[in-house]
Amino acid sequence: MNEHKAKEIIDKIIGQVFGLENPYTLDQFAAKFAFDIRLTTEVFDIKTGESTWTQSSRNTNSKFMKFQNVLDSGSVDDWMQPKKEIKGIDDILHYWQQTNLTATERHLNSSEIAKSDAVYGSQNIYRCIDIHTSKNVVFSETSHDCEYSAAIQRSNNVVYSLRIDDSNKVSKSFQVSWSANVSNSLFIKDCSNISDCMFMSQVTDKRFCIANMQFEEEEYRKWEKVVKAWILAN
Repeated sequence: MNEHKAKEIIDKIIGQVFGLENPYTLDQFAAKFAFDIRLTTEVFDIKTGESTWTQSSRNTNSKFMKFQNVLDSGSVDDWMQPKKEIKGIDDILHYWQQTNLTATERHLNSSEIAKSDAVYGSQNIYRCIDIHTSKNVVFSETSHDCEYSAAIQRSNNVVYSLRIDDSNKVSKSFQVSWSANVSNSLFIKDCSNISDCMFMSQVTDKRFCIANMQFEEEEYRKWEKVVKAWILAN
């Protein structure tokens, strides 16, 4: 997994959601769509000095080590230290700091993971935190069973979508919050069982609606094109 592959993923997502070519670089995309997502930050391995990525960088006193380096070191000496005399709590804290490292870039049963931390059973993940059983996900956190998704938070079963939070079963959609069973929709909040809708709140079982108003499909499609172009232009 690398920047080129991550760019291919966002190209496909934008193509599926907006039907348009992606106009953004990877950094531009992150700045526009993932500005409020909790992402990994760069730190440096205390042992090798190499760049590595973590979700736990707020404590400036932390010492970091890449997860694989932790495993490699543990296989040599199992991280045990020679017994030393303890005269008080200060000694305990001092000795603890010598081995109290924060592991970075942790992933289990996963492959093609880059600049990500806490990834489980996933593939092709870039700059993410706490991702489970997912594929082709970038700039996201705390989500499960997602594929070709970007800038998602606390969501499950998301496919070809971006800017999704606290939602379930979302496909080919943008800016969906606290909703379920949403497809081909834009700017959706607190809704369920809707498709081909825009700027909707607190409704269910709707199609071809804009701002909680019902439209015919032809008129809806006209404004859908306008809105999609507007999103990528601003």
